[in-house]
Amino acid sequence: MSILSNRFSDAKHEAGDYTKAVLGLLGDREPIAVLEKTPAEVARRLEGLSRDDLGRPEAQNKWSIAQVVLHLADSEIVWGYRLRRILAEDRPAIHGYDQDLWAARLHYERADAGIALAELRALRAGHVRMLRGLGPLERQRVGVHSERGEESVEHLIRMYAGHDLLHLNQLDRIRKTLRLEQPA
Repeated sequence: MSILSNRFSDAKHEAGDYTKAVLGLLGDREPIAVLEKTPAEVARRLEGLSRDDLGRPEAQNKWSIAQVVLHLADSEIVWGYRLRRILAEDRPAIHGYDQDLWAARLHYERADAGIALAELRALRAGHVRMLRGLGPLERQRVGVHSERGEESVEHLIRMYAGHDLLHLNQLDRIRKTLRLEQPA
């Protein structure tokens, strides 16, 4: 299983490797630009797909395109909460969450990709607005993640941009695996 699978049961053990891999996907790209562009990139990857296409997983025990989009929307809620706590509180505890448990118990298999994308767009627009207004000292504020330790706002910006790229790559892979025509 890939380090990028980010299984909750392995999170503490693999936290450093996961962080390194996600930040490696970002490279030297400007993270806020990546964050700002992601909803449009997701929309492009949904173009021309039927509801059946969007709901078909790439393999047994793997997510569908619609499930990935819902994960991005739910991750945006988590990230927004984490950011607000770090900005408003001193060194708050930031808890990890089990994305697979969320997927199961929040019925990701019933996901509507269009609704999930609309949620992602709205939430992300607010977060980008907030991030663009932060000063250098605010970007240095930290929370203490239950699996990864101390993380600054600046670090989280980079992590979430890399997380976006991870899932954009996943959407491309699902389309390829299912032999769904790629958008131009």
